[in-house]
Amino acid sequence: MKGLSTSTLFQQNYNANTHVVVNQGGTSSGKTYAILQVLFCMACAEEGMVITVVGQDIPNLKAGALRDALTIYKNSALLQRWVANYNRSDRVFEFVNGSIIEFNSYHDGQDAKSGKRDYLFINEANGVDHAIYTELALRTKRRVYIDYNPTAAFWVHDKLLGKPDVQLIISDHRHNPFCDDGMRKRIEALKEENIELWKVYARGLTGKVTGLVLGNWHICEEIPEHAKRLACGLDFGFTNDQTGCIEVFMQNGQLWVKELFYERGLTNPDIGRKLTENGVDKQMLIIADSAEPKSIEELRRMGWNMTGAMKGPGTVNLSIDILKRYRINITRCSVNLIAELGKYKWKTDKNGRTFNEPMDGFNHLIDPLRYIALNKLRVNTIRRSRSKLPWKEPNFGARDYDMALF
Repeated sequence: MKGLSTSTLFQQNYNANTHVVVNQGGTSSGKTYAILQVLFCMACAEEGMVITVVGQDIPNLKAGALRDALTIYKNSALLQRWVANYNRSDRVFEFVNGSIIEFNSYHDGQDAKSGKRDYLFINEANGVDHAIYTELALRTKRRVYIDYNPTAAFWVHDKLLGKPDVQLIISDHRHNPFCDDGMRKRIEALKEENIELWKVYARGLTGKVTGLVLGNWHICEEIPEHAKRLACGLDFGFTNDQTGCIEVFMQNGQLWVKELFYERGLTNPDIGRKLTENGVDKQMLIIADSAEPKSIEELRRMGWNMTGAMKGPGTVNLSIDILKRYRINITRCSVNLIAELGKYKWKTDKNGRTFNEPMDGFNHLIDPLRYIALNKLRVNTIRRSRSKLPWKEPNFGARDYDMALF
């Protein structure tokens, strides 16, 4: 379709001639974006096409495939003429020729039995149950597209790959002409920190991702009504890194965490607006990266209750040890935090030897969680023996240090 900037992956998926097309790829390979471009073309090419895009759940779809679809739509004047309406509440693109592209998730195989379609796209398939895929694929006439990051083998490897009428496309960031240089460098840097993650995310090869730093987290639906709010955590970013902000609560000895925002290009006034939009009161304590004292002071002058996180030798591992004492409940809508937790691993060398140091990357929401652990959850450690602390006590001022001991 004219007006769409496409990649090699688009051509491979568009020209595929098998019933099932499997896209196994590393991070930022552009596989999801390319498949959605293909589906838009299919919807325009023939009248009355029914196309279903399926994800693990609606929050993941909204943060991933649906967001990409809206970007494709907004960036193409020609496509906007073909789309008669986008129904935001039902997540359906309606075309002038009667075709539709719908975005949905299913609870189980029984739920997936309703409806038939011409094209099916299973996005991030390792989060979708095989029974759901089976029922959907049985009711798909023309073609099934599948994509995923291959962190470990799952039902696609066991039941599809190598079978007749199944095509496998392996891709990585080098196949995506729209990936920026900063992201490419961070992806390739995984090789020095964890060779297994590098294989998965930089080369799209099936891996065995083990050795996660934090394994004591669980997905929950919402924050309990009477949970006590501890603080907000904030990590600064701008051009290459996201600014990440979370809100942490405690109830019954458990932590409850909600992602508030995760975006690039935010100035300090933008951060202030985002805090307001997410319902953060100006009296609420916000613990931020102390490596950005200028930003902390600017937000203070805007009226926000800011303090810097404790930092120094040993504090990263100490904060991890503190967090491991708790059951950590992450709201289902916190999709970027969940994704980071799935990548947060200990460093390893080329021989697979593990170091007692977490990888420094993909942690723009995990770091704020650590900041809160250090400033709000280490009271007993500090009171027991300040002389044995493994770091220098930073000069935050009496007001800030009192808050840290709350």
